[in-house]
Amino acid sequence: MTPMTVGSPGVAEGRGTRTSHIGTAGDPTRVVTEHSPEPQVGGEGAAYHGRVRMTQALSAFRRPSLPARWSPSTFAAALVGLTVLVTVTATFVPVGTARAAAGAIVRPHVYQGGGVLGFGDAQSVNAQPSAPLSSVMVAMAANPASTASDQGYWIAGADGGVFTEGNAPFYGSLGALRLQGPIVSMAATPDGKGYWLAAMDGGVFSFGDAHFYGSMGAQHLNRPIVGMTATSDGKGYWLVAADGGIFSFGDARFYGSMGGASLVSPVTGIAATHSGAGYWLVAADGGIFSFGDARFYGSMGGKPLNDAVVGIAASSDDRGYLLVGTDGGVFGFGDALFFGTLGGGYGGDPANVPPVAGITLTPDGGGYWMLEPDGWSYSFSNPTSPSPSSTAATIVAVANSQVNSDPNRGRFCNPYGPCEAWCALFATWVWQRAGVPIPSYPFTGSIFGWAATNTGVLPANAAPVPGDAVLFGTGPSSTSTSVHVGLVMQVWPDGAIVTIEGDAGPAPSGSLAVVVNGPYLPSQSVGSNGVPIYAFARF
Repeated sequence: MTPMTVGSPGVAEGRGTRTSHIGTAGDPTRVVTEHSPEPQVGGEGAAYHGRVRMTQALSAFRRPSLPARWSPSTFAAALVGLTVLVTVTATFVPVGTARAAAGAIVRPHVYQGGGVLGFGDAQSVNAQPSAPLSSVMVAMAANPASTASDQGYWIAGADGGVFTEGNAPFYGSLGALRLQGPIVSMAATPDGKGYWLAAMDGGVFSFGDAHFYGSMGAQHLNRPIVGMTATSDGKGYWLVAADGGIFSFGDARFYGSMGGASLVSPVTGIAATHSGAGYWLVAADGGIFSFGDARFYGSMGGKPLNDAVVGIAASSDDRGYLLVGTDGGVFGFGDALFFGTLGGGYGGDPANVPPVAGITLTPDGGGYWMLEPDGWSYSFSNPTSPSPSSTAATIVAVANSQVNSDPNRGRFCNPYGPCEAWCALFATWVWQRAGVPIPSYPFTGSIFGWAATNTGVLPANAAPVPGDAVLFGTGPSSTSTSVHVGLVMQVWPDGAIVTIEGDAGPAPSGSLAVVVNGPYLPSQSVGSNGVPIYAFARF
């Protein structure tokens, strides 16, 4: 394995971006106080959550500051009027059967598609690994040395594990280490002989011929890092935070940011122009912010969306860009070519919509890949649990075994209880199969009440452990204050968590799924999920 060049170990006490701007010499202590150039703004719509997928109990689609896919919500049925020409036969995991043995891993039946979906000339060259992966897949980069007939890409997990497909060489990974915070983004060097990984806390890790030019690790951040892109010569890179703050290193120049500005929705991605003299930022509502020589060609800001926008990719001539939503809907602007979408679900089935985490263009611009994190099996073994127990291991295994598209067709129908909003039914069903003596509850606030009496509850700023329930909203008193629940699968030292949640996902309300959500910081749940966390319930 090629030795890595490690920037910072990623031990930032804060998360996100300072309102001041970091200079371009790779020195994270150098603060540039110059005024940010005015961006070309594409517009801002209603608030949506960022990278993650949640649902339950709200009534209005465009209600500010809350997600657009909570169970009783009403919204438009189709994000894009085209459907991908894929035929898939769905099979589902039987529920209510054998309980997992303590500490065992139940291999889940995951969404069809194998984790990476290709459109146009993008070849789906990935193969399913023989064993479950230790953490959720979060980032992808195409090998720039690829051709239309010989392609490859790298995929990175939240634990820093790197997986190569096709002609992409392996230069090393962080999979054997225990990171302070999860990896969230990845970028390749121009010659395809190296790559960088960027962590949520601003740490940067370099492999192959990718040089380290600096990081935000160990620096105070207001919001978590959500994206990374490299300069055209590979001698620098930019990091972007959820508040739109930009951090420039090496020969990456600072052209402006949204740091300190009031955003309707958090920033979820960045793409640089091929000249290296500008970049675009995309927000969860589809708003576009252009800086330097990056021209504005349009946006989805202010337009109805079924799901949050989670990625951006620039065309090779910088005269357009593509946006992708969590439901796989693709929006093209300028001269960006459209090759297909998952916006209508697999085979046009709107109840079978895999969550998408990003989009990557092929080097020749003749196609693109979508990253589908739920298309892999996971053991959630790195980082390890800070408080391991057989009950916790069984909760993780049973929840993991249920990851799937809409388990029962019929509005809100599910295998865990009656045809109604079912995130709490799912969470209590999983606990029951791990031996937790909790009744089957349809209301999330009842889980809080049961735990307060029997096992204990933690405040939102406390550290949960795998197996705990995370309760979203402002309190347990009613369905308008306690709106959703998930189960904690993984916890990072910096506090970031991964959850599995029922009655969630990018499909239309009433046809939702069991999905993997995260990693995200509980303290930043409003930005990540559109709603705060009010408590953790112990199992």
